[in-house]
Amino acid sequence: MPKRLLYAAGCAALLAGCQSMSADPAAPADDPMASAPPITRGFDAAGLSQVLLSEMAGQRGDFHRAATGYLAAAERYRSAALAERATLAARYTDDTALLATTASLWQQYAPDDSAPEELLSGIAIDRGDWTGALRHRLELARDGQPARLLELIELAIEARTPLAPLRDQLQTFLATHPTQLDAQLATARLEAASGDADVAQQRLARLTRTHAAEPLLWLTRAQIALEAGDNAQAADLARRGQALAPDDARFVLALAQAEIAAGDLDAAETQVNRLLAEHDDAPSLRLGLAQLYLEAGALDPAKRLLLPLLDRDATPPAAYLLLGTIAESQDEPDNALLYYRQVPPGPGFAESRALATQMLVAAGRLDDAEDFVRIESLRHSRQRALLTQIGLQALDAAGDGERADALLADSLKRDPDNSDLLYTRAMRDFAQGDVDAMIATLRGIIAREPDNAAALNALGYTLATSSDRYDEAFGLIQRAHQLEPQNPAILDSLGWVHFKRGDTDKALGYLRRAYAGQPDQEVAAHLAEVLAAKGRDDEARALVARTIAASDSHPDIDALLSRYPRLTPSPASDSTGRPDDTSVPGH
Repeated sequence: MPKRLLYAAGCAALLAGCQSMSADPAAPADDPMASAPPITRGFDAAGLSQVLLSEMAGQRGDFHRAATGYLAAAERYRSAALAERATLAARYTDDTALLATTASLWQQYAPDDSAPEELLSGIAIDRGDWTGALRHRLELARDGQPARLLELIELAIEARTPLAPLRDQLQTFLATHPTQLDAQLATARLEAASGDADVAQQRLARLTRTHAAEPLLWLTRAQIALEAGDNAQAADLARRGQALAPDDARFVLALAQAEIAAGDLDAAETQVNRLLAEHDDAPSLRLGLAQLYLEAGALDPAKRLLLPLLDRDATPPAAYLLLGTIAESQDEPDNALLYYRQVPPGPGFAESRALATQMLVAAGRLDDAEDFVRIESLRHSRQRALLTQIGLQALDAAGDGERADALLADSLKRDPDNSDLLYTRAMRDFAQGDVDAMIATLRGIIAREPDNAAALNALGYTLATSSDRYDEAFGLIQRAHQLEPQNPAILDSLGWVHFKRGDTDKALGYLRRAYAGQPDQEVAAHLAEVLAAKGRDDEARALVARTIAASDSHPDIDALLSRYPRLTPSPASDSTGRPDDTSVPGH
């Protein structure tokens, strides 16, 4: 169940007209690159041919080929215009790593252009790299561009990311930009969310003396009061902000939230009805308000808000999910199942089936949970591998590994050539310590599907880490890389096998690109080890510190430190520091 409603995101952002920078591609226009700058000068014959082929690929809708072609040309000619065209094409693919690479190159060649910074911030948000996202937003702020820092911090708090690195970044920025209101408010939000309410209130009191006419100040103060449980003060602050911005629906929403949290449902209904009268065409508003009621334990008002969404042509999947949650809370598991099962394949499908399976397992109904997964696999045969994985996770969490194995065996019996199921079997064998069985299964997949990049990469990486067959591992991973040259997991494997073969220079290049596309702790551990092997302990230590600060769990980093104790960060080290050359893919 959601814990709270955001102001700068969620339905409040919808009402205020805020738009986040998402890396998701929009629906293609007739010519998605029509707005890109023309490229007409400076080519030799080979370069001109490459650009023309990229242009033709884009016109045919082959945006991946167009993007990679423009990217190669941009690197060859160090051209910001070509990098921009590569980025525009990459936005119409589902290759986030390619988009990050093209946008990074565009930013490198056009450091005064705000567009690549905004896009890179959106990409970082999508992959959970909050310090990276804030770094790009702060660059915009330094250039005097709208940076939406408070909005970003609201999203980061909602995502439950570690807040100390973000707070340090903002305080460093404020040391040189002390009058930047957006940064001051974002810092106050972080201070309050980190438990330093007194420090936040002191900051806000100073801002009130100088910026009392700024509505966003009062909205921030209301949000902090709400989270502190001071609903009366939150309502008063929201009314003061509303007096300054009477058409800003965020203040109506803040009043509704304060009244709902205080249990004054009658007063809240006035605000809710006002919002619905003005914005009932936005389903996300009903969803957001229903979440507020759910936080306050008011299940029936939440249900009344959601039920009308079922009569619309396109019911949001979240409506089924919330109604299922309400039914589950009201001890109506069978009704909850009915709602969960109505989510069609697409957004919310996996979550709905996972919630249903976990509900049955938590109730001790393991037979029903197993039957549910089997029946859903028959109803949605294309989702069989996904559903089986959901069942495996739930049954394993319940300590019934035998039942989980039986479920997987049954799924493979019904669909013995399903590569996803076989891959799951291989990963399960590995987790159970049967590396030989895993390798045999992966070889079987590759024998049937020579271009299965995931299987090629998994087999190559396993050989590189569990044996000394580095040449065979390299060949497998190299084939995977040829198939998916921008895949961060494959770049990580390729860098690691180069390191195992003793080529630290090539290893470093691939691992930097992998980390740029997927800054998780496993890739960070590989990159830090290679940096250490090259004698660059300071960079490695800064990377380790940043990774530890970004996650509560980092087993690969822990294993690295057991082998390289000298890379352990000192308590006073700056965990927000970033090695200068890890931010740009391909360096």
